[in-house]
Amino acid sequence: MEITKVKLGSQGLIVPQIGLGCMGMTGFQEGNMYGKADEQEAIATIHRSLELGGNFLDTADLYGPFENEKLIAKAIAGKRDQYIIATKFGWEIDDNNQLTWAINGKKEYVKKSVERSLKNLNTDYIDLYYMHRLDKNTPIEETVEAMAELVKEGKVGYIGLSEVSSETVKRAHAIHPISAVQSEYSLFERTVEERGVLQTLDELGIGFVAYSPLGRGFLSGNIRTIDDLPEDDFRRAIPRFQEEHFYKNIELVKAIEAMAAEKNVSSSQLALAWIISRGILPIPGTKRRKYLEQNMAAADIQLSADELAKIDSIVPLGTDTGKTYDEFGMGLID
Repeated sequence: MEITKVKLGSQGLIVPQIGLGCMGMTGFQEGNMYGKADEQEAIATIHRSLELGGNFLDTADLYGPFENEKLIAKAIAGKRDQYIIATKFGWEIDDNNQLTWAINGKKEYVKKSVERSLKNLNTDYIDLYYMHRLDKNTPIEETVEAMAELVKEGKVGYIGLSEVSSETVKRAHAIHPISAVQSEYSLFERTVEERGVLQTLDELGIGFVAYSPLGRGFLSGNIRTIDDLPEDDFRRAIPRFQEEHFYKNIELVKAIEAMAAEKNVSSSQLALAWIISRGILPIPGTKRRKYLEQNMAAADIQLSADELAKIDSIVPLGTDTGKTYDEFGMGLID
């Protein structure tokens, strides 16, 4: 199995059809986002990804903070040129490595952030640099001008945005070409489609990267009751996993599993193949080789028009599966 390479946007960035979300490989702040992590297995997963042609790694300075970038530095040591690294800035982290919970898109902070990420990744360039969330107190033009300077200086190859509206994308793209926008997207989360963001990206030749492509784990089929999540798992606090939505979502997952079983694939693989069929690049997160291999195999799955229609009939556009952040998190989406 060798993953097909595709263009991400129209600025020259070539990536595999499926990437690797690395966030879960390290803890996050005091708790864990998705349970405990094992550094050796995480590094082995990154190496296995490369063997399978999946050399596109997604991280952010926020994860840890910094621990995730440092882990990637260890994993790619001696093979930097074989990997495509995407990282993000914007969540303000002070000089004591503490998260302030503010979003900072000011020019000075962009410059400070990139130097930190370069150091933590132990590299002299970042392939794709995203603004993690929009700073609603700083014009997007100022942030993108600062990012464009990093491209001119050779510190960044391509620039991207995360969780932004069509209007913000247009304003940003007018300053410097945007290669990719990353937002949450899955069978359970299609807001970017409903709001016309995907249409804007198509019109402007900007690639789309889907994080949480398995509905924050729901579509894996491994979650049957809320007790399947560890006590300190952040998902327990978000609406999608609250009782009013939880059991309705389980029924949707069962219908997807039944269809996957007919095709002799897993529900995760069916959900990922659906995304890939739409010309979207999913970056499922995993910290184990076993799941990585299953995810990568999804790129080989072909879906017929009838199968795509059946998936859409199970989870039609507009299905309310519950919000994926608490009120604070939702307020940070443009």
